[in-house]
Amino acid sequence: MKKVWLMSLIGGGLLLAGPLAVPGAAQKQEPPKVQMPQPGVPQVMTMEGRYVRIAYNNEGFVTLGYKLANLSVGEPWMLLEVGFTVRDGVPNYRLTPEALTLTTPDGKTIPLPSVEEFRSSNEVRALQMREQVQRDSINYFPPSASQACSVQFFTQTGSRAMSWGEVELSNTRACLGRLYFHLPGKITYGQHWLNVKFAKSVVRVPFRILTEAEDKLLDKNYKDIKKQMDDAFKKKD
Repeated sequence: MKKVWLMSLIGGGLLLAGPLAVPGAAQKQEPPKVQMPQPGVPQVMTMEGRYVRIAYNNEGFVTLGYKLANLSVGEPWMLLEVGFTVRDGVPNYRLTPEALTLTTPDGKTIPLPSVEEFRSSNEVRALQMREQVQRDSINYFPPSASQACSVQFFTQTGSRAMSWGEVELSNTRACLGRLYFHLPGKITYGQHWLNVKFAKSVVRVPFRILTEAEDKLLDKNYKDIKKQMDDAFKKKD
């Protein structure tokens, strides 16, 4: 029986370590065991799709889609689809662009760009066109968040919609939008975190830009990996 050593981060930041045995055709391969991502703050994390992640605590709730980002390796701009709300019993909170940052695999913290920088980029317009077909639904919210709400920190020049410097979150509002990050070193493979600062806490949503091999591994073992993550981070009411 041949053994292959694997050390690969997959999914929402899941660590797969070997050796893994490669069995013969007549033997069933054991599903990979994964180590859960560690956000460094108290929270719950779930996988709702290959490129959809949710993270929340007792104060805030964030849903994230990153399919297009996973297909944009080597490009200078990252587009993330996001949703925000606050939990039941939490006062309304005004979310501003300053509350949102991105942590890259090399440990750098990237803030959101200015509206002027966003509007001056030709790459952003190309991303917006691709996003129309390369996306997954991120409409996952607590039951009380039933009112539609838009997050519009960025709009193009000439758009009828105006850019807003803040959005008011409440437990009844499901606020959806897009975030854009300009990465000086361009998008690379590896573990990323979207950091969202609420009034009293921070929610960190893990997502990993996958290599082709990691993507295939996640696709093959998605159900088992999701179960391991759900077991590790039990949902709290």
